[in-house]
Amino acid sequence: MEERTRAYLRGRFGDHYRQASVTPPPAANEREWGFIPWTEGPGETMVRHRSLLDLGEIGDFLGRRKPRHVYFSAGRYDEPSASTMAEKGWRSSDLVFDLDADHLPSVVLGEDSYAEMLEKCKDALLRLLDFLEDDFGFDDMTVVFSGGRGYHVHVRDERIRHLERDARREIVDYVRGIGLEFDELVDEESVAGTAGRSSPAQKRTLSTEGGWSARAHRHMLAVVDDLLAMDEADALDRLQEYDGIGEGKATAALNAARSNYEQLEAGNIDVHPAFYQLAKVLLHEVVAADNAPIDEPVTTDTNRLIRLPGSLHGGSGLEVQRIDRADLDAFDPLVDPVPETFRGHDITVEVTDGGLVELDGDSFTLEAGNQTVPEHVGVFLMARGRAEKGKE
Repeated sequence: MEERTRAYLRGRFGDHYRQASVTPPPAANEREWGFIPWTEGPGETMVRHRSLLDLGEIGDFLGRRKPRHVYFSAGRYDEPSASTMAEKGWRSSDLVFDLDADHLPSVVLGEDSYAEMLEKCKDALLRLLDFLEDDFGFDDMTVVFSGGRGYHVHVRDERIRHLERDARREIVDYVRGIGLEFDELVDEESVAGTAGRSSPAQKRTLSTEGGWSARAHRHMLAVVDDLLAMDEADALDRLQEYDGIGEGKATAALNAARSNYEQLEAGNIDVHPAFYQLAKVLLHEVVAADNAPIDEPVTTDTNRLIRLPGSLHGGSGLEVQRIDRADLDAFDPLVDPVPETFRGHDITVEVTDGGLVELDGDSFTLEAGNQTVPEHVGVFLMARGRAEKGKE
């Protein structure tokens, strides 16, 4: 990044911060703070181990220093500005989740556009919230668009703030579906025995109420619906694609599904041994489809620094934006976080990496060279290293 570009972005970030109202997180004075300034050189140098007392009032600090990135700690400490973690005196930590589009299995880097990546990341966010709200019952949560490639969720429920790394790892494993065993999802209940049996039989079921068991049940039923909508030959071919399901088991499983659909809807997977085997094989698909692919080290790290909501992301010029849960479905990460400061006028940039830009409801295909573009597009390109500031 050239000095002219750096100076322009630093100045415009400062203009934004002088107009913005940034709300710090709860217990802000107990947290460590850090920031990355607009410095020369190929790397970014973090200034950290600061307390809010060191920075001053957050709005004044942002307007004065005009940082490129701003962070605060998930952890709360006795001495947040101490230079080592041991000296800080850890009290508790928020439970923080990070979803990054670059790390999602469904994203194809180099093929998916920025908009497509963010759309897939939002789908993963909704799956994560399903775990946090329905499985864990958390309600003290803050959802944040990172300003870059994904989303953060801050859980501040009093029940989890004092959990240490091992306990947080268990939560990670649960939402990722790591180590999940099919037998753990199945309930067994006694049913009346048949003639000649002295003891009741056992019926194995999947819960339809919640948790991974209900996810497995929904997926299983969706597969059954697809199979029953196919021609029989196609359905049998489809079943034989699963490991361990040959022609005989495929036929038996399909017939059992046809004859016992209402029982399957109710969760009974013991309608035939072949069908039970199919349900077990489907677990791998369930985990792949329904897990939340979070960045694991972020959640287990009780000292993690995370972006400040309301600040600007120095790699995009977009706002790190809190999202009300009720507004999440309608939230557009390429429109809503565009700062008003950068709207309404054009600037000249020298594009070094042309191509598609989708922002604020518009789509641009830019060629290399001097281009006049809306400022929010120019800021985005410069922040991402795709353009330098042109001469007006």
